Amino acid sequence: QVQLVESGGGSVQAGGSLTLSCTASGLTVSSYSLGWFRQAPGKGREFVASITWRGGNEDYADSLKGRFTISKDNAKNTVYLQMNSLKPEDTAVYYCVARSGRGDYWGQGTQVTVSS
Repeated sequence: QVQLVESGGGSVQAGGSLTLSCTASGLTVSSYSLGWFRQAPGKGREFVASITWRGGNEDYADSLKGRFTISKDNAKNTVYLQMNSLKPEDTAVYYCVARSGRGDYWGQGTQVTVSS
């Protein structure tokens, strides 16, 4: 059974930082690209960042480059999202995703709330 378990969400003031974690189990992570999407209230789900497990190639939404950093810990099957200089518009539910040519697996989401 594939599981993606997110943690690290919470409430923070504007300008603050948070680090999200996503631990994968039940799949061969080396065959996947892991990443993050987010969905703000009343909006569609949008891409945040991704990293390939084998090569560690990173990709970011253009609007988030420089503030968000994705990384991984191979030994823990965990991907992280370091979010700095947070803004109220970063408020959203953040979802972890494992993607391959055979399909996607999604986590349950973790809420991030940034107050002004």
